[in-house]
Formats: sequence, C-alpha cells, structure tokens
Amino acid sequence: MSKQLSCSERTTTIDESLRPLLIHGLKGIEKESLRINREGSISLSPHPVRLGAALTHPSITTDYSEALLELITPALSDETEVLDSLTDLHKYVCANINDELLLAASMPVGDLRDPAIPIAEYGSSNVGRMKHIYRQGLSYRYGRCMQVIAGIHFNYSLPEAFWPQYQHFMKNVGDLQSFTTQAYMRMIRNLQRYGWLILYLFGSSPAVSKNFLDSRNSVYSRTLQEFDETSCYKPFATSLRMSEIGYLNPVQSMFHISFNSLEEYIRDLSKATMIPYLGYEKIGIKAGNGYRQLNTNFLQIENEYYTSVRPKQPTRSGERPLQALGSRGIQYVEIRSVDVDVFEPAGIALETTRFLEALSLFCLFQPNSGHDLKQHTEISNNALLVANRGRDPRLKLLDNRREVPLRQWALMLCEQMQEICEILDNGNTDIPYTCALHQQIEKIRSPELTASARMLTVMHAQKMSITELVLQKSQDYTRYFRNAALDAAIKRNFDLQVEASLAQQKQLEATDEISFDQYLSNYFSQGVSSSIVHSRELHLLQNLPDTRVKTAARRISQTHANSASTGNEWLC
Repeated sequence: MSKQLSCSERTTTIDESLRPLLIHGLKGIEKESLRINREGSISLSPHPVRLGAALTHPSITTDYSEALLELITPALSDETEVLDSLTDLHKYVCANINDELLLAASMPVGDLRDPAIPIAEYGSSNVGRMKHIYRQGLSYRYGRCMQVIAGIHFNYSLPEAFWPQYQHFMKNVGDLQSFTTQAYMRMIRNLQRYGWLILYLFGSSPAVSKNFLDSRNSVYSRTLQEFDETSCYKPFATSLRMSEIGYLNPVQSMFHISFNSLEEYIRDLSKATMIPYLGYEKIGIKAGNGYRQLNTNFLQIENEYYTSVRPKQPTRSGERPLQALGSRGIQYVEIRSVDVDVFEPAGIALETTRFLEALSLFCLFQPNSGHDLKQHTEISNNALLVANRGRDPRLKLLDNRREVPLRQWALMLCEQMQEICEILDNGNTDIPYTCALHQQIEKIRSPELTASARMLTVMHAQKMSITELVLQKSQDYTRYFRNAALDAAIKRNFDLQVEASLAQQKQLEATDEISFDQYLSNYFSQGVSSSIVHSRELHLLQNLPDTRVKTAARRISQTHANSASTGNEWLC
C-alpha cells in the first residue's frame, strides 16, 4: 500500500493559524424520499399542491418522479441545525401528503413497472418542459426503475475566511479562485479514493425486492441470493444501491471524465454532452411533435453524468452548470453516495454528518497529484467490491495496485482523522466529532453494528421480507413526524414558500416569449469555452467501471425560517 501519513506525522500538517478557520464550514443535506401508499407502491398522485410548485420551491421539490420528493436544507455551519431543518421539512411534508407514507429506504418496493412510476411534471414554461423531457430521456435510456432509487447528498464548503490564510500558508501567490478550486479538486479526488469507506459505514441497502430485480432486468441480478419468496440479498453487501444493479450505467463506462483539474473536468464533461451515441440515436429526439429526449448525445446535459462526488457552483438564471464552474470555480463539494438510513427517521444520523465533514477536511489535507486511468479503475472497483461484499472479513482492496485488507485500511484512515475531529470539537467537552469517529471505528471492528448488517439481522430474526421491514419503518417514521409539533413560525415560513413558489411558476409560464424549440437552441448554444471543449478528443474507453448516482443535484442556499431566500437550480 502507498505510504500514509501517521497520526503523529500529520499533527504538524495543519498550522495553528488554520485550525480555528476549519470549524465553521457550511453543511447541507438533500434527501430524496418516495411517496408511497400503504402497500408500498409508488404514489400515482400529482405532487401535492400544498407542498408548492416543485419547479420553484427552494426546499421541497421533486427528482426524477412526480412521487420522488427531494428535501433541501439550508447551508449552515451548525450540523445540529442542519438536522433540525431536515426534521422540520419532514414534519411539514408528512402533514401535507394525506394518508401516504415517505419510504424510509433507498431501494424502492412495490410495483416498479414503468407505468407505475410517473415522470415528474413541472408545468408549461420552457424551463419546466425541459426538465420533464430530460427525465423522459432518462426513462428511454435507463428505464424508470433505476431512476427512483433514493439517496442522500451531503454538501460541504469550508469557511471563506479559510482560503486566503491557507493560500498564504501554502506560499501560493496565484489567483485565490484558482487556488481554492485546485484544493477542492484534490479533496474530491481523495473522497473518490476513500469513498468505499462511506459505503461500508453508511450503506443501508443489502437487500432488494424481487420486483426491483424484475424491473431492473440486469444480468447482475443473478449474483444475488434468495432471502424469501419476495426478497433477494447479498450476505456481506453494504449498498446494493451503489452496485451494478443500482446506479452503474454501462454507457458511461465508454468515456472517462478526469478530475485532475477543473479544466479537464469541464473539457471532458462538455465533450460527453456533444458526442452522439448510436444507441440513443435509435431512440430519436422526437416522435411526431413530442420530444423523447433533449438530444442523442452520450449525456443530454452535464447533470446526467453520475458520480459519487461532484464539484458544485450555484447557477444563475439560464446558466449551465459547467459555465458556472468555469466562470466562478467551485463553491462546495457534493458527496452523493450516502444511502437513506433505514434506522433513522430523517434518513441520516447527526454522527454521520459529523464524520462526513471530518472526512472531507481530511481529504483536503491529504496529498493527491492526480489519478491516471489505472487508479480510476482501481477506485471504481474498490467501490463495487465494498458495495457488494464490504462486510466480508476476507475482503481486500487495492491501493496503488497493492492489496490491503479493508479493515486495516479503514482503521488507519480513522486513526489519521483523529486530529481533524479534535479540531472540529473546538473545546466542547462532549467531543462530538471524536465520538462520531469512535462510533465508526466500532463499526469497522464489529461489522454487525453497520446498518446493512442490522437490516439483515432484523429480517432473519423477525422473518420479515425487505418490503415488510421498510414498510414498517415508513409507517413508524411518518406517524412520528405527523405527531411531532412544528414550530408555528417555521410552519408559517413554509406556508409562505409554498405560496411564493406557486406564484413564481405562474409568472414563468406567463412570461415565456420564445418557442420551446428556440429555448432549447439558445440553451445548448451557450456552451462552455470552445478552447476547453475542443482541446482534445474525449477518451472513449471500453469496460471502465464507474459508479452512478442518480440525477438531480440541487444547491442548498435556501435559508431557514427567518433567513433570506436565494432560489434553486431549476435545470437539475
């Protein structure tokens, strides 16, 4: 295994002047939840008007399906307030979905044939039509079942005051935006390299329903074992959501997106949105006057590239995500590989957010000059191994082509994170970050403590199918949120957001002045700099595995209660 800095060696790597500046980074959560009926099937009812307009609401929107809610917290420095915000959103939503439930798991259950999965609608405005057609294209390309797998995105950015001081410490005399962007890209590469640890610790999908396998229709379905007449599983799986039957897309294995610099990322991803793919050309763009997809390229838009970590910069009106990144650099990093935790009412524990923050900072300070194609393949293979058999005591991973036992590597990483956690504890006698770290260390030493193992234990002990388990949890949590009191001021704020979002959508629909065809032409003609896009041909590589996380990342700039609203990314 490549040399790792020991905990004692790393103590001097974080200068005393930097430590106070690490404490108040912004955190936010985007959590996807399917609306289901009492039997577990996906709701066929429209997005409830009492939750506002999904197109324009800053905190409550939809992802792929009309039934796939996405709840977006504000970006806050206090992780407890972030979880409180997510809890408040659950309380408000559960009070406004009649007798429906929020599915308390990542993997869908019930009837999962295409007609049972309604594609999200966003009204008649040009931007609303584009969002719907994009999702229509996803259904033709990948099938609807894969698109309703839910997950949690954890967003993180360091305090603005940190960057000038860090640049000075590193003796960098260049442009601050470029320095910041390079550092965030290094963080992302290390989050990819160590991302298997997230799957091991927080994977919560070791089993799926047979309905899911039938609808997914993947050759990898044969690798699962039968649990009972309605469920299949893998004994050591942590996150089937992140396995080949989850988000892996074979078409995306035909091109490579470099994360070695933001320029390379923009270049490669832009190219993938411009090269036609024969399989998608067979689908066609239109059938009569109706659109099937936005175009026939490898990616309709850049958001169709599914990766475990994304660099993010909030977009302005009509701006493409890559344009925003190219113009203003990276504002925050989005970790997209976290399962919905079946054992947590809001889908994620406070300790999880603390660990993810500490891991992000650890990855910022770890050296990483870039990944070649062999390292990229190694990273992808490690993730798949842990998703499928992460709790196997014999499992070994590759680190720079050398085998290392998962447990050994995981404990080493956690040991090296100790310094970061002590800094984030900030003198708190409860040492919350250190405790969160120790909780994860116990999961490494005792795999039966992981959520994935606990799910299978409950299923075996109580003779429950995966559908029965997640339905029981969904009923319990929905009831819990309905019975929990929502602060009157927070409820009023949510009510105002609902009213404002409905009015804003009407205004958009009333003010469109060009045809939809012209709107699409304008949108795609704005592209990023041709010098970046055409600097070289995109790598076309066969059989290069890549983990796939579903579409629709949204920025989390919306504030809570009495803070100001700044909108959301409508085109995600």
